[in-house]
Amino acid sequence: MRNETIFLKDYTPPAYLIDDVHLTFKLDPTKTRVLSRIAFHPNPETTDRDFFLHGEQLSLISATVDGKACRPEIADEGLIIAVPDAPFIFEAEVEISPSTNTALEGLYMSNGMYCTQCEAEGFRKITYYPDRPDVMTTFTVRVEGDLPVLLSNGNPAASGDGWAEWHDPWPKPSYLFALVAGDLVAHPDSFNTMSGKQVELNIYVRPGDEHKCAFGMEALKRSMVWDEQIYGREYDLDIFNIVAVDDFNMGAMENKGLNIFNSSAVLASPETSTDTNFERIEAIIAHEYFHNWTGNRITCRDWFQLCLKEGLTVFRDQQFTGDMRSHAVKRINDVLALRGRQFREDNGPLAHPVRPDSFVEINNFYTATVYEKGAEVIGMLKRLVGDADYAKALDLYFERHDGDAATIEDWLKVFEDTTGRDLDQFKRWYEQAGTPRLTVTDHFDNGTYTLHLKQETPPTPGQPKKDPRVIPVAVGLLNPNGDEVVETTILEMTEAEQSFEFKGLAARPVPSILRGFSAPVILQRDTTNAERAFLLAHDTDPFNKWEAGRALGKDTLSRMVTNGTPPDNAYLDALMAVLRDDTLDPAFRALALSLPGQDDIAQTLFDAGLTPDPDKIYRASQTLKQTLAQHLQDLLPKIYAEMHVPGPYSPDAEAAGNRALQGAALSLLSRLDGGSAASRQYESADNMTQQLGALSCLLTIEKGEAELAAFRTQWGQDRLVMDKWFGLQVTYAAPERAAATADRLTKDPEFDLINPNRFRAVFGALAMNAAGFHDPTGTSYNLVADWLIRLDALNPQTTARLSTAFETWRRYDGDRQSLIRDALERIQSTPGLSRDTSEMVGRILNG
Repeated sequence: MRNETIFLKDYTPPAYLIDDVHLTFKLDPTKTRVLSRIAFHPNPETTDRDFFLHGEQLSLISATVDGKACRPEIADEGLIIAVPDAPFIFEAEVEISPSTNTALEGLYMSNGMYCTQCEAEGFRKITYYPDRPDVMTTFTVRVEGDLPVLLSNGNPAASGDGWAEWHDPWPKPSYLFALVAGDLVAHPDSFNTMSGKQVELNIYVRPGDEHKCAFGMEALKRSMVWDEQIYGREYDLDIFNIVAVDDFNMGAMENKGLNIFNSSAVLASPETSTDTNFERIEAIIAHEYFHNWTGNRITCRDWFQLCLKEGLTVFRDQQFTGDMRSHAVKRINDVLALRGRQFREDNGPLAHPVRPDSFVEINNFYTATVYEKGAEVIGMLKRLVGDADYAKALDLYFERHDGDAATIEDWLKVFEDTTGRDLDQFKRWYEQAGTPRLTVTDHFDNGTYTLHLKQETPPTPGQPKKDPRVIPVAVGLLNPNGDEVVETTILEMTEAEQSFEFKGLAARPVPSILRGFSAPVILQRDTTNAERAFLLAHDTDPFNKWEAGRALGKDTLSRMVTNGTPPDNAYLDALMAVLRDDTLDPAFRALALSLPGQDDIAQTLFDAGLTPDPDKIYRASQTLKQTLAQHLQDLLPKIYAEMHVPGPYSPDAEAAGNRALQGAALSLLSRLDGGSAASRQYESADNMTQQLGALSCLLTIEKGEAELAAFRTQWGQDRLVMDKWFGLQVTYAAPERAAATADRLTKDPEFDLINPNRFRAVFGALAMNAAGFHDPTGTSYNLVADWLIRLDALNPQTTARLSTAFETWRRYDGDRQSLIRDALERIQSTPGLSRDTSEMVGRILNG
């Protein structure tokens, strides 16, 4: 097993390239035969002629070079053989066992369905091959089996009884290969591209799930239209297939022409899916479809360039969701996710640059830094060059690099060539880890207002010194009456310290800084709650309006935790004013009512040099929610009634926003009426958003046992809804009962260690229950460690990702640190621990 570190600086081109590939799969649960015929030729760009093919967990039956049998040298990681320094044909036959492949990489089985997952390095578990993204070629695939649906990449070429052939005319790397075979039902449709070509569309599902496909299909067609209109990108095959799979490590995969989705990321109905589910499905379908150009037609040269395809595609799906729904609400939600996951990553032992410079296991770098921060870097670049030059640069990118395995340098070069800008300094966003701290002071004198900005990025593992970055700081100024006297202006910061002047002002303004969250930085500025309340009331920038309320909430909670200070009435009054303001989007008002999370407060206290106490934070949060409910008691029933959406359920943004505000009101109201309104809503709900929302409200106030039992009786046969049932109980368990609740649920007959969705529903929820996870007895730490050790032998990817539950361990007191270290060291010392988990635990312990 490979355990050495791979470095970006050591990249070398492949010794051999491929003209075309022919694969034949003879499917069998335990003895699938894979026959490969690969036409190689020496790479003229290198003199290296060592021939090595990746391969893991394969039984080699035979191999030939130009038709002559040969005896390759088989190593743990692949195959070595002497070959001509000229074009040649390599053929091999291997045997694999899909049904025992619990890692869900390569070819595996899910409830009788054959399925593949090849990104990042899963193809090497299918056959011997140069499994690297810079080796691109066309694939012809024959699938033989007794199942009614046999799918692969590209266009259908031929079929008969028990077989089907597919041909993908577009060169692709092996990580984009896909195969699905099963007893599946298609939800069909079609799409006419902007050039008039008709494309056949299908969503394949297990029988019984057909009624959950309509929304996904409409989302796909909206994505196709949007990509044509906004980016000028047209689909390039005759058919586009999506398949829903129950057992899947990730959300979805963009394999060329055959996208494979975790069932939770594509199946939706009003009865079984919440508004959040619908929006997530819409975004993921768009994301995977957009990869057709930003990921497939232009892929990444090596896995260090992962952010090239993922950051750009996340940014594109964020733009899409904003256009489909609300840009303001989308931006707030994106920043909440960024701060909740990526800032936490940046400020801990797992910090790494957007483009890492080394890795042991590439699966461990499918991170919030690569995806979400990668998208933020794209957004900053767009703000700096402007919309018009961004569009020109993207057109040049598609023209210049179609069919390429590209790099970050290629990406930045198209912007330099389009705009004439030098982006060497901007490139530091890709090279330096950590979240910059942007400190702001100001001065007003004789009509001139000066903002002084200072940037500093704390040391991160392996990077003690940071150079200044280019930071676009969006600023607006308001006068004391609340009128905007300077509209949003981008201040381009390039030095460690810089000052910017605004002249001709009649009075000292109130600054609105970092509008739209124009850069992924932590803003540090001494201000008052009065100023925050002013911005909450008057700021014209929706993000900063919300941010002002968030800052009030964080300040209130922090003082409650550290000083026992009662909740600030100014904050409560400000929230009441927002709630009353029916000119604001209900979805925005719902976000404003949402208090800062407990993990957010823990990080805020830690950044202030304090040791956060999860129990105190939990109690302060509960007190503030109760106080807020009492403060708004006269308004809550009115809002709850006004936000009722009559008629049949619709997942559109307006209706979803009304339900979001209604749910926020119900959550507070339940603390006053003992759950009466929530119980009535549960009984009358005709959609999952309201049913699950009501049940959540009841569990929050430690009621709802009867409803929880009824929920299971009603939905026990729906695996995706049952994931919700498992997760709810742990999420809303009181801290002292969280570990016991999770432990009890692992003994439930419906708990499935092999299914990542079910495992995450229990242990992902436990990790997110901050006070419960950090129970001072260490019970949760030990429980999670026990189950990660069990899972690692079966599914290293999911294990490694869930081990990040421990990444913030150095925030806490000595007793908790000692307990977590013991749990991590116990995981680390497990015999046969996977490369994935070993790397992650080592980085958490030693970073």
